[in-house]
Amino acid sequence: MAIKKSELYSSLWAGADSLRGGMDASEYKNYVLNLLFLKYISDKARNNNFSEIEVPQGCFYEDILALEGDKEIGDKLNKIIAKIAEQNDLKGVIDSVDFNDNTKLGEGKAMMDTLSNLVKIFADLSLGAHGALDDDLLGDAYEIFNAPFRQRIR
Repeated sequence: MAIKKSELYSSLWAGADSLRGGMDASEYKNYVLNLLFLKYISDKARNNNFSEIEVPQGCFYEDILALEGDKEIGDKLNKIIAKIAEQNDLKGVIDSVDFNDNTKLGEGKAMMDTLSNLVKIFADLSLGAHGALDDDLLGDAYEIFNAPFRQRIR
């Protein structure tokens, strides 16, 4: 069953809400869209042997979900993203967000809780077969996050 845009929007805003307080609102999208992209490529790779982006073993979204409650979740998330970036010649593209930044995500348990909650938000979205593979899902997500900031510029 295809994902409804309302489900996507709800998940995106829940992700932004989970980041409130630690960073400027304009930075939420960097974290939320990066995780959405990881979920998207993971689901796509699971359902398509000919996916454009290869997801190495240990780097699927379920591996990210398994980090819930891990005190090193930020560092391990960065390492997963780095592996995907290296495997697909995407260095500097998808690995520019630091999920281990204690100035934005908190320290210790605060960071662990923030990131654990954030990764769970996309867990139930079905972005694979019969999901959103043919939709411009990532483009919609980007537009959602950038619309409020375009309004401010005008």
